Amino acid sequence: MIDAEQRLRRWRMILGGNQADGIGCELTADDIRIDNALEALYDSDRRGGLGSSCPSIPRWLGDIRNYFPKSVVQVLQRDAFERLDMARMLTEPEMLEAIEPDVHLVANLLALRGIIPAKTKETARLVVRKVVEELQQKLSNPMRQAIMGALHRATVNRRPRHKEIDWGRTIRMNLKHYQPDYKTVIPVNRIGYGRKRSALRQIVLCIDQSGSMATSIVYSGIFGAVMASIPSVRTKLVVFDTAVVDLSEALDDPVELLFSTRLGGGTDINRAVGYCQSLITNPTDTIFILISDLYEGRMENEFLKRAATLVTSGVQFITLLALSDEGAPCFDHNIAAKLSAMSIPSFACTPQLFPDLMAAAINRQDINRWAAEADIHITRKSDT
Repeated sequence: MIDAEQRLRRWRMILGGNQADGIGCELTADDIRIDNALEALYDSDRRGGLGSSCPSIPRWLGDIRNYFPKSVVQVLQRDAFERLDMARMLTEPEMLEAIEPDVHLVANLLALRGIIPAKTKETARLVVRKVVEELQQKLSNPMRQAIMGALHRATVNRRPRHKEIDWGRTIRMNLKHYQPDYKTVIPVNRIGYGRKRSALRQIVLCIDQSGSMATSIVYSGIFGAVMASIPSVRTKLVVFDTAVVDLSEALDDPVELLFSTRLGGGTDINRAVGYCQSLITNPTDTIFILISDLYEGRMENEFLKRAATLVTSGVQFITLLALSDEGAPCFDHNIAAKLSAMSIPSFACTPQLFPDLMAAAINRQDINRWAAEADIHITRKSDT
């Protein structure tokens, strides 16, 4: 239960200074530093913000890291970047070292790497590697387990020859057919080991490099690296704006992969999908993931025709409007609805749900039904 004094203190911190000082609540020394840090950011139009003096920024970063939890620090940093034109925060090694690394910081670094001075580039690379390694630790095991489990289920042999029978699973499945008189199980249903193949599925990630897709690129690069390490999956990763770049050879190092992307610029989805189409050798075993906000800058009709061709050939085509934690993205509803009419689902996906999505795709599940069960809104023709 919050007492009256604590409640007044919170209101004083929310309202800020000046007239709010009249509520009669005195702030401690730490409260004053917190108040000053918040005022520097959110009252910057009146007070001059963090000022033009470079040392004030590291001091402010140190204060917010000292007084706020990590999740709040990341929000404050993003607000400072947007409100106070703090791109220069990322061009000085001392300032970069003081920032709490997160996926949004990585996206900003990738967008600004062309103007980052040489003395700061190594620090920037270390920050990106730290975030990538943290995300890999968090996301790689769920991704690997989901895909390996899906591949295992996808290769179950329901009509095995005698030498291919998995007796343990066959007995467990047929326990209901146990015959007490004969003290044996009748193997009505036989389960066998799947026949091994060099690549059970081909997965093609086609990623929009426009600025709004920055965090999607970070997550896609990490997931692509994980999938590329699974022998039974053949993974390709392609990024595009008006040009198309195949980064499949860089999947063994997601940091180098991310620094090979180029955020911003126009969009030519049709050209990118056309290139990816040339990579597909077995359409019925291919999962094609287009990660884009669908703002086609050039050839919408040609893109839609190419998408229809892929679906007709047997490719499992899925459009992710975003691969991030950002919530509902901004996207071209008209094109998304037209894709939906071709049975190409279009929706945003969080990194936490992406492994389950890939498992569902590998198992050839109905993605619309999977999304509904995951409480994900899919764009439909009626949404236009």
